Amino acid sequence: MIKSTFGMAALVLACAGAMTVLPAGNAHAADASVKCDMVYNLSGWSLLYKHAEGTGSITCDNGQHANVKIAVVGGGLTAGKYRINGGKGEISNVHGIADVFGDYAQAGAEAGVVKSSQAQVLTKGTVSLALAGTGEGVNLGVSVGKFTISRP
Repeated sequence: MIKSTFGMAALVLACAGAMTVLPAGNAHAADASVKCDMVYNLSGWSLLYKHAEGTGSITCDNGQHANVKIAVVGGGLTAGKYRINGGKGEISNVHGIADVFGDYAQAGAEAGVVKSSQAQVLTKGTVSLALAGTGEGVNLGVSVGKFTISRP
């Protein structure tokens, strides 16, 4: 029950954040037909302030590939420590791998004891990043912040 409640909250917050914070450009998005997949490992902690770091690999359907560094910072009503191994992400509405780098708006809800889970939809303009992953840890709360993908 808690997981489904927080999962719904994450989706609502992510969508609301995307609609109110970041404008969409329909003409630009229609031209962006490349899809990229990301595999990542992430670990972090939160106590009102949220911080996590990790690494990953991105492969696009146009043949482009890059190793990446991930950083998550933010704040909210959160507490816990967690680790995600082998998480998966899908990045859409890009022209190429250069479009995946940068800061994504993040709003989410987390819930977990021993087995931790993460599912979020993040945005950077017209670019969307859907994340899913499971791992270990204890975390509970609602947070808003920034998810950054950069070169190592």
